Amino acid sequence: MPNLEHPAYPAADLLHLEGLVPCRESQVSALLSIFGERQQYSFPSIFIYGHTSSGKTYVMKTLLTTLQLPHVFVNCVEYFTSRLLLEEILIQLQSFSSGTEQTSPVHCDTLNDFVRLFKQAVASQELQDQTLYIVLDRAEQLREMEANILPAFLRLQELTDRNVTVILLSEIVWELFRPNIGCFEPFTMYFPDYSIGHLQKILSQNHPPEYSADFYAAYINILLGVFYMVCRDLKELRHLAALNFAKYCEPVVRGEANERDTRKLWKNIEPHLKKAMQTVYLREISSSQWERLQHDDGEPGQLKGLSAHTHVELPYYSKFLLIAAYLASYNPVRTDKRFFLKHHGKIRKTNFMKKHEKTSNHLLGPKPFPLDRLLAILYSIVDNRVAPTANIFSQITSLVTLQLLSMVGQNDQLDGPRYKCTVSLDFIRAIAR
Repeated sequence: MPNLEHPAYPAADLLHLEGLVPCRESQVSALLSIFGERQQYSFPSIFIYGHTSSGKTYVMKTLLTTLQLPHVFVNCVEYFTSRLLLEEILIQLQSFSSGTEQTSPVHCDTLNDFVRLFKQAVASQELQDQTLYIVLDRAEQLREMEANILPAFLRLQELTDRNVTVILLSEIVWELFRPNIGCFEPFTMYFPDYSIGHLQKILSQNHPPEYSADFYAAYINILLGVFYMVCRDLKELRHLAALNFAKYCEPVVRGEANERDTRKLWKNIEPHLKKAMQTVYLREISSSQWERLQHDDGEPGQLKGLSAHTHVELPYYSKFLLIAAYLASYNPVRTDKRFFLKHHGKIRKTNFMKKHEKTSNHLLGPKPFPLDRLLAILYSIVDNRVAPTANIFSQITSLVTLQLLSMVGQNDQLDGPRYKCTVSLDFIRAIAR
C-alpha cells in the first residue's frame, strides 16, 4: 500500500515520488498536506531545518520537480547579497513564465522594486492559477543581509498579494533566525538524521547490476559497522561505499571466495576500511589515487602516501617551532638544562629520574608549557641566531590555527599563554627530516 496519498495529485506520480525519497515519506506527506491543491493558498512561509545531509534540499527539489509545481530554487551562499538574491529570483521567474532560457537583464536595487517586478513576473495566467514556491537553500545567510530581507520573505504572500509560499532550508534552528523586533512566524518542520536502518536501506539501492542485492547489502552492513560511529553524512558514506567496493569484491573476482563467504570478504576489506576511516571528510587524495594505491600495494595494511599530515608544508621557522613544542610537551622541565645547554655540569642520575617518571611520557600525553620555555628551546635547536620578532609570534598563532598546537587556558592569563603540542611522533620525525 503506498504511503503517499493526496487527491490533488495522480497516484502514479506519488508512487514514483515515494521511490525517489526513501525514508522521508512522513516528511513528504506532511509537506503535501501543507501545500494543499495547486490552486489553493498555502502557508505563507515554511521553515525546514535539520543537520547536514538529512535530505532537506534533495527532498524539496525532488518533490517540486516530480509533481511539476512552479518553483524557484536559489542557494543563498552563491547569491550572498540581497541584490544578487532578489535579481536571481526574478530572472528564474522570467525564464519560467516565458518558457525559454533567454532572459533580459534584471536590475533590482530595493525591496520595493522587487515587489513591483515580482507582481509583473507572475502576471501570467499559468502562475496565477497555482501556488508558486520560492525555495531559499542555506537560508542562514539571510541573517547577514539587510534587516528587512528576512521579514519580507516570511510575509511575501501578503506584500505581493499573490499565491506564493517561501520555503527556507537551514541547518540551524528558528530561534537563531528570529529578529529582535519580531516577525511573522513560519511553519517549522524538522528533518531528523537518518538512522542506521535508513542508511542501510538507502545505500543498498545503489548495488551494481552484476552483483546480487543481498551481496551488496552485506557490504553496506560492514561499511556502516565501521563508519557509522564517526560519520552520519549520507553523501560521504555513499562516496566511501563506491570507493571501497572494488576491494571488497577482489576475493570473489579471483575465485578465492563466493558471495556468502563474509568472513574472507571482511578480512580482505578490513584494513582498507580502517585506513579510509582516518581520512573521513578530509579528501586528502583523489578517488583515482586511492584506487591506484589499493591495486599497486601488495600489503593491504601498508598503504603509503595517504595522509597529508606526513608531508605538510610549513614555513622554515614554523617547523623548528613545532619541534620545540613537541620537546617541551613530552620532556620534563628539569631535563631542559641537560638536553639544551652545552655546559650543564654534572647531574646525579639517582636524583634525576623519580619513580613516577619511569612511565613513558608518550603514554601520559602532552603536557602544557609556557611561551618562554618554547622560545628558549627554539633558540637552542636553531643553528643561527633567531630574534624574537613579530614574525615568530605570528607563526605560533598560525600553528594554533592549524591545530598543530593548542592553547591551554585563556588569552588573558597573567603569567602568559600556555600551549600543548597536538601532533604525533611520526609527524615530528617527518618534519625533522
